[in-house]
Amino acid sequence: MRDFLDQVAARTPTPGGGGAAAVTAALAAGLVAMVARFSAAQLPAAGGLAGRADQLRERAAALADQDAAAYRAVLGAYRLPPAGDSSERQERIATALHEATTTPLEIAEIAAHLAGLAADLITQGNPNLRGDATVAAHLAEASARGAAALVRINVDLGDLPRGLSGELTGRAASAVATAQAATARASAAAQAGWSG
Repeated sequence: MRDFLDQVAARTPTPGGGGAAAVTAALAAGLVAMVARFSAAQLPAAGGLAGRADQLRERAAALADQDAAAYRAVLGAYRLPPAGDSSERQERIATALHEATTTPLEIAEIAAHLAGLAADLITQGNPNLRGDATVAAHLAEASARGAAALVRINVDLGDLPRGLSGELTGRAASAVATAQAATARASAAAQAGWSG
């Protein structure tokens, strides 16, 4: 973890915001898996939920690397000389930006799903781990918001077809709304549990 934090802080283009959003989602997934594993007595489906969270954690971690590779591809495409075959350069830029857009979109959608799982665990899981599930929901929402912001930025840069641009930004906005609603539900349930 210390190595990753040092890499984020270094004067290098990657890992950056996308990697940070992916790792934040992976942390949320880890907390969801832990809470689920401690919730077998309260929740018959806890084992399956923990397994699903483990899958999402692995995917989010892989997306951190994928995001770095996508961003390096964008930088490489922009460094191509503008002289010569400019259509090839534009095509490489468009392809790289599309990848740099779909990667954070997947991060946002994973994070939204995790926020929902965390909220479910607050209401159905082990009440002693309500705080961990609450943190998971908030981390997931932060991941979704950050990743969705990157989607919007890259769509604006990418000169994508209007329909595709709208689809990508719409899905990102939907992921944020889902994560937000789940976190609000998680916070309300946690508060009710603590005061009850």
